Amino acid sequence: MSEQNRETNPVPRAGDYARDLPPYDSSTPMAREIEEQLRRRQAVGAPLPRPDQTRTFVVANQKGGVGKTTTTVNLAVALAQHGLRVLVIDLDPQGNASTALATEHRRGTPSTYDVLVDGLPIADAVQSHPEIANLEVVPATIDLAGAEIELVSMVSRENRLRTAIGKYLADHQVDYVFIDCPPSLGLLTLNALVGGDEMLIPIQAEYYALEGLGQLLETVQMVKTHLNPGLEISTILITMFDSRTNLAAGVAAEVREHFEDQVLRTAIPRSVRVSEAPSYGQSVMTYDPGSPGALSYLEAARELAQRGQKEHRNQ
Repeated sequence: MSEQNRETNPVPRAGDYARDLPPYDSSTPMAREIEEQLRRRQAVGAPLPRPDQTRTFVVANQKGGVGKTTTTVNLAVALAQHGLRVLVIDLDPQGNASTALATEHRRGTPSTYDVLVDGLPIADAVQSHPEIANLEVVPATIDLAGAEIELVSMVSRENRLRTAIGKYLADHQVDYVFIDCPPSLGLLTLNALVGGDEMLIPIQAEYYALEGLGQLLETVQMVKTHLNPGLEISTILITMFDSRTNLAAGVAAEVREHFEDQVLRTAIPRSVRVSEAPSYGQSVMTYDPGSPGALSYLEAARELAQRGQKEHRNQ
């Protein structure tokens, strides 16, 4: 091109086109799809770090319907799918975690009831997940509903689960233990609080989210003082989050302000797929791995694993 032509028809530059483009709109379907693909690549990409020692989580909240079992099941599956060794202990008489993890839990099946009441070793009650390697489950049967009464008269009733877990971990390599608690503060939950090292509290992004949480925190403090000094509330997970409502955003902001660094950056969205999965005996991680709910739980699992590494380095 001659000098004269360059002056009359200058070579276009990238910035010239950029000035003509409309501003980026993250709300468009294409933008959301691109962002979700990027999130999925980041979440699935790198392997999850293996903890230096077993991390035992108590998943508890005395308020029902906040996603305790859903969180337990999906975090456990996400970690196991990435090669980590995971044990789930179902301590809820409803046995929902056992159902979602395709684990036999009919009456008469060796279960957490036998572990707590009869002193059965966990190794004799544990079942391997039929499809996911590295994932094992101690199921709950309906018999567990009567365990609260039977434990009252037993010696060292608060320490029975801790003793059983200690004996199992002495002979088995496990990276994560998740204890799924019932929605109450009875002897079953107390056994979990004494038996765990870290506490994970799912909090629903709705108006009554923090109602009753004070009593749970008081119980945790009492357990720390008298029974398990090493117990820490390490993780808060916001569940059933609806980004379309100001209420959910307000509750999430209040939770983050109150608990600060304990709250995971990832919030679990309200999702039909997450709710449907247990009816098929699955977690959402296997039922619909491409759904926003599965992606969010995978991100939460990664954040959980990475936080553990960071906290260990800082000690």
